[in-house]
Amino acid sequence: MFKAACTHSTGPTGLDRGANSGNSRTVITIELARRLLAGGLVWEPSPGDRFVVPDRGMDDEVFVVSQMTVEVHDRPEGRLIGFNGTTEWALDSLALTDVLWLPWEGRLREELGDRFGGLYPDGDDWVVTVLPALKTLGPKGVAGEGHIATEHRHPDAECAYALAVLEVLDF
Repeated sequence: MFKAACTHSTGPTGLDRGANSGNSRTVITIELARRLLAGGLVWEPSPGDRFVVPDRGMDDEVFVVSQMTVEVHDRPEGRLIGFNGTTEWALDSLALTDVLWLPWEGRLREELGDRFGGLYPDGDDWVVTVLPALKTLGPKGVAGEGHIATEHRHPDAECAYALAVLEVLDF
């Protein structure tokens, strides 16, 4: 069983952006979340995951899956997100395909795997370094010519991670 807590964002692209990495109040933009989905990032809902119900006038409402009132149901017609005990919403359940996952920093870092080279602040930006794919490394473990680490910058660390994941997904 999972619980959804609703918080309000400052606009259609996500919650108020904190200046620090690891600020649990920040989320990636809806645009980046859509690009990650299109790039093949798969979501297996688990407690702590954040999502929105886009294109239904609820883009500004961020829900968090936890262990109280939102439950993931496996049904013959597909996976559903069930809203149990919510009186303020006219929601009973939604298909998993009707919600948009907003992966958090730790989950995005996991997606980078051994390609993650680091995260550091640079002025007003956070920079995520992506190492070359292992298959491009030379025989001595040194990146071959033209295969160098890349950097992805954004004022929000989670968005910088999302941009890095898009590179790894080759999208």
